[in-house]
Amino acid sequence: MKTYVTQGFEPIDTLKKPGSDTPWTLKEKLLLGLSSGEYVKQLVRNPFNWILAIIYAVGIPIILGRFYYGLGWVTHSSYDYPWGLFLGWGLFCMVPLSASGFMLGTTVELFGRKDFKPIERLGLLNGLLGYFFAVMFLQADLGQPWRLIYPMFVSLGPAAVLFLVAWHVATYLTVQVAELVPAASEMMGWKAPKKFVKSIVLGLTVAGIILSTLHQGALGALFTYAPGKVHPLWYSYSFQWFHFFCSSIFAGLSMLIVVSTLSKWFLKWRCDADFLGSLDRITLGLSKGASLALITYLIIKLTAVAHDNEWGLLFTGWGQWYIFELSFGVILPLILYTVAIRNQSVAVARFAALIAVLGILLNRLNTALITFNWNLYQEIPHWREIVITVTIYATYILVYRAVLYRLPILYTWKGESK
Repeated sequence: MKTYVTQGFEPIDTLKKPGSDTPWTLKEKLLLGLSSGEYVKQLVRNPFNWILAIIYAVGIPIILGRFYYGLGWVTHSSYDYPWGLFLGWGLFCMVPLSASGFMLGTTVELFGRKDFKPIERLGLLNGLLGYFFAVMFLQADLGQPWRLIYPMFVSLGPAAVLFLVAWHVATYLTVQVAELVPAASEMMGWKAPKKFVKSIVLGLTVAGIILSTLHQGALGALFTYAPGKVHPLWYSYSFQWFHFFCSSIFAGLSMLIVVSTLSKWFLKWRCDADFLGSLDRITLGLSKGASLALITYLIIKLTAVAHDNEWGLLFTGWGQWYIFELSFGVILPLILYTVAIRNQSVAVARFAALIAVLGILLNRLNTALITFNWNLYQEIPHWREIVITVTIYATYILVYRAVLYRLPILYTWKGESK
């Protein structure tokens, strides 16, 4: 697309073609205003598409094999290690990184911070796709999509954490879809759906706050089902839910900084002047929120160690790994965020966000996989499990990019439905 833009091509951002009253057709909108031949050429020119093609050539047959031969064909799952990469990465990692949805909605719609408006929809999209593909990873693990509703409608367990997580994720996905209806309505020229959603946006925002905050903590509470299996430094019965909830705040904000930076670098042709002009200021604003969440999380982690009297474990091999996680994933980004805010350095803030994202990934993998059954043996994921995980995550990136190409997320729509 960059080649066409440099040649004078203007991407679609209006209902009608410039200089005429002829509306764009749905096909033209999906092809970004290019002819079929031009669209295919830009697909072939993009080297990232060739990487995706290779991933799909290897991954799709293995995904089909997983559903045909069963879970044992692609994983080493057992009663000792029930959670592999599908849940360790797809659920426990993607959900906290998707927390930007409820935070940006709260910031803009509830607290009235309209200065964050240019990045609100990107935060909502990041939340929606993160949760949706977390469900896709869950489907790869379950293998029977028709049984996904069992903990919600069939095997009811209102006192169970899994019942809580299932209902919250399902209803929160619905809320996030509704919050992005205005963007789709602008593209399609639908006035009624956008008007309706805007009339209930406050209710949607409050619902998003309640649902997201509760199930972020509930994911941590799931580990209370298996006391003794997770290493004591990563497990605290009294604080486990709070660890997951608090860490999701800086994880979601940091992920939004990373995604917005990637959008600026690789999708600049799709960003308008309002988004690009305000991004540096917004990045520093998000950094302030992330730094406050980081220092709160650090205090809670140390409080949990003191509460459970686990200081002696810090001098073991696992304790050194725990100290590395806190140093790299919490203290380092906290220092970098502080330097960035003090010196108004956007570059340092973006680097801090990347480190914070890597830190939360390390924490979730440590909790769900690496230190799980730490006193038994370490489970190495099956190569087919790795391939499926990479394939599903590649699809997440593909869908993310396709939506940003077409919906008014990084730019403001110009038209009658605005």
